[in-house]
Parts: sequence; C-alpha cells; structure tokens
Amino acid sequence: MKFSLPALLFVSVLAGGQALRAEEAAPEAPRDEVRVALPAPAALDPAGIDYVRLDRRLERLVEEPGMVGLAVGIVEDGRIAFVKGYGETLEDTDEPVGIDTVFRWASVSKGVAGTMAAKLAAERRLSLDLPISNYSRTLRLPEGNQFSATLRDVLSHRLGIWRNAYDDRLEAGQDPDAIRGQLGDLVQICPVGRCWSYQNVAFDSSAEAIERGAGKRFAEALEEELFGPLGMRDATVSREGLVGAPSWAHPHSRGKREVPVTDAYYRVPAAGGVNSDILDLAIWLKAQVGGYPEILAPEVLAEAHRPLIATPGEVRRLRDYRERLSDARYGLGWRIYDYAGHEVVGHRGGVNGYRSLILFDPARDTGIVALWNSNSSQPNGVQFELLDMLYGLEPRDWLELDG
Repeated sequence: MKFSLPALLFVSVLAGGQALRAEEAAPEAPRDEVRVALPAPAALDPAGIDYVRLDRRLERLVEEPGMVGLAVGIVEDGRIAFVKGYGETLEDTDEPVGIDTVFRWASVSKGVAGTMAAKLAAERRLSLDLPISNYSRTLRLPEGNQFSATLRDVLSHRLGIWRNAYDDRLEAGQDPDAIRGQLGDLVQICPVGRCWSYQNVAFDSSAEAIERGAGKRFAEALEEELFGPLGMRDATVSREGLVGAPSWAHPHSRGKREVPVTDAYYRVPAAGGVNSDILDLAIWLKAQVGGYPEILAPEVLAEAHRPLIATPGEVRRLRDYRERLSDARYGLGWRIYDYAGHEVVGHRGGVNGYRSLILFDPARDTGIVALWNSNSSQPNGVQFELLDMLYGLEPRDWLELDG
C-alpha cells in the first residue's frame, strides 16, 4: 500500500502549541506507524526535547539562503516522535516537501553496508575478519594488501591508501570495477589497519562481500533482508528509485539553482547509493537504537557501532562544535563521537545537490535524521541542538540562525 502523506506527521507542534504523538507500531509493520493521537495537555512532558522550539527553528532554517527543501525525523525513547517536511522539492514551485518525498542518503548509506555485513557475520554467512580478496574479485591494493586487509578494514576505512582515492575517476564516468583494480598502483601511506583514510570506490568492495554472503545482488539483499522487513517502502538503491518516485527532491546548488542528478555514486551503492523519504530514514534510525531486535539483533548493532579506529581529522573538521564534541572514531560505516560526555553514533552524507545526516545516542534510544536538497551545510547543526535539549545543556545557536 502506498501512503499519500502530508508534509507533517508525528509532528510535535500545531497551532496553539498542541502536540501529536505517534502510536506504537506493530513490530511486523514498522511503517504502519502512520497513525497519530492527540494526548490530553496534562500528558505532555515539558522536559526534554522542546519540539515547539525546534519546529520553529526549522521553519526559519528552510528560509535561509541556499536552502530549498528539508525533511527531519526524530526518534525519542525508541519511538518515532516527529517527522516533518519543510520547503519545496524544486525551487520556485508549489510542490512542498512531504514525509514521502524521496531524497538521496549519500554517505549515510555506508552505515547500511556496515550493518548488513554485521548481520551476515552474526548469521555466519560471511566473516568480517577474512581477507577482502576472499569476497571481492575487483579490489587491488598496493603491495598485494588485498590478501591481508579484511572486510572489517574495508568497512572502517583502514586500508592505508590516499583519502578518497580515485573518486575523481568515478565522477568522470569510469567503471568502478576497473578503478578498484587501479588502486593497486597507489603508494601505501600506512600499514593496513593502522590509520584511517576515507574511501568510496574501495569501500564499495564491501558490496561484493555482501553479495557473496547473502547469495544475491546487493540491492536485493538490502530489500529482502533490511528494507522490506523494516517496512522501508520507499528505500531504493538506484537513480531510478529517486527520479521515479511520485515525489522526489530535485538537487540544487548553494545558489538554489537546480543541478543534474549524477549517477557516479549509485555505481558504488555501498558507499553512497541509498535513497528514501524521511519516514523510512526515521524507521532506519529506530532500528539502529534497537527498535526492531527481531530484524537487527543487539549483537549486530553492537558490532556495527563498535569504535575501531580514531579519526582525529574529523574533530578538526567539526571544530565549530568542539565546545562539546570530541574523540571522533569510526566503526563499520558509522562514526562515533563523545558529545559532552555521552557516546553518540551517526554519519553525514553529501553528493552534489543533496546532504544528509543521522545521529543518535544508543543509551537513550534517541536521535535525529535529516535530508535536504541543496549543498548548504547549515543544517548540520540541528543534531547538536537536539542533543543539547536531550542532555539539558545550555542551548547554543548551532544552526547559526541568530547572527
């Protein structure tokens, strides 16, 4: 069944400051959480996340220069509590972003590959600690290191090759299988497993491993073993899954000019190929905080989220948030941070015309997801505004709305 969904669902804020909350879903049909109930005012908890304030700030955010459309979802205490679309799917049109508007996840997709690999490992259908050469027919590394680097090394960017190696060749239209063979001509910058260096083309060799372990094509494995069971009905791994959707967010430059939908990163789907609407991404967030243990067991999530290597460059890159954010590390397609003494897990993504984020506190079963269709980086502060509310910290203008 395809839902025709408005721009606002599970929203905390309506005129008069009243709140809508989602009812608990049947475990076997997560997306059927599309039901809302208006509680009595006495039932509303004034502590914790201030949805009224957050919604007003997001309304302001989408009016900022460089913003076109935006969708945000929040899981609180393991339940989807807030999902809303803002702005437009295409600049200067009347089509609003709804909660069924499809966006690209970009590198938030890496957590899907990491989680899927951890699931297959728990089911003994592959091993994270066998050499990647056991699974990939295309990857070549300097000094023959494909025979020693493991699938775990691939998923945690510990291959010891230059950062974003040959992404330029991928974006120029070269075949990713051929490019993975060319990686063997690079100079090794550190021993395998000893340093972190972010990859896309090499990371996608994990898709070959997942195909071997699942015994089916990568997209089919995700659909049949993750997206389908979770009820993520609009989640796909192809360009057609984006532009063929009834409502989809067109990509824009920072100048709010529409740009083409490029297909380079759809050709490395484990690294950046997933699409969905914000409701599906909120379901994915709920799964990551343990909401569907019959699909993703606690040990699978623990394996995927376990820190494996320090990423000090990430702390420098997020220096605007250094007051509270520190100790950045990486797991299986997931980033792990210390935020004001709390361990949080997430990722960000970006391809031309799209940005995305997911960040959550596994101990609190609470987190946030966001998708937007421009190259603006301004929404990247929203996850920290949520965490400040969650932890009762003094608010900071992380969205840079107040000057």
